[in-house]
Amino acid sequence: MTIPLAKFSAAMQALPLVAILRGLTPAEAPAVGDAIVDAGFRLLEVPLNSPQPLESIALLRQRFPQALVGAGTVLDPQQVRAVQGAGGELIVAPNFNAEVIAEAVRLGLVSLPGVMTPTEAFGALAAGATGLKLFPAELASPAVVKALLAVLPKDTPLMPVGGITPDNMDAWRAAGSAGFGIGSALYKPGKSAAAVHEDALRFVAAFNRTQRA
Repeated sequence: MTIPLAKFSAAMQALPLVAILRGLTPAEAPAVGDAIVDAGFRLLEVPLNSPQPLESIALLRQRFPQALVGAGTVLDPQQVRAVQGAGGELIVAPNFNAEVIAEAVRLGLVSLPGVMTPTEAFGALAAGATGLKLFPAELASPAVVKALLAVLPKDTPLMPVGGITPDNMDAWRAAGSAGFGIGSALYKPGKSAAAVHEDALRFVAAFNRTQRA
């Protein structure tokens, strides 16, 4: 098992929540990263359509060596290599692209492609995906998660992304969701680090309640 895969496995056991920091700037990265990591997050994603994303990834990776830091909206193998060059260890995509997954696997990185259908899910797993991002979750439901998990290989990590809030985690978790990706409800451009920290703590508390349910 590579170091990125070991970090992913540990994070999925401790707190399987991915902080999606779309729009983060390098200047904001240290303070926002502190706010999220201090709350307990260990999975940090900077989408590549953010300003200077590779610089932010490099800063976060250096500041939080214990966390799994990487990129979202990774659309081609060249971008996978660029993310790794910046120190990124996590490759998240909105779609299933076998070439992106294969490059991530070749480099020993964690790959979480976006899927919606059984065909995409099985294709992504066959290509070597570490886990699956159900995206956009607004198009799905907890019933979709339950149906997919009934046919996917046992213990496949399936993580809804899109529209997840502290108030709606329970139903998704009850259906079998392994974790979640959390975007604008946690961070959006212009939001203060203090406000991000408060919302991060709310998500952690809500997730922990689903563990006890």
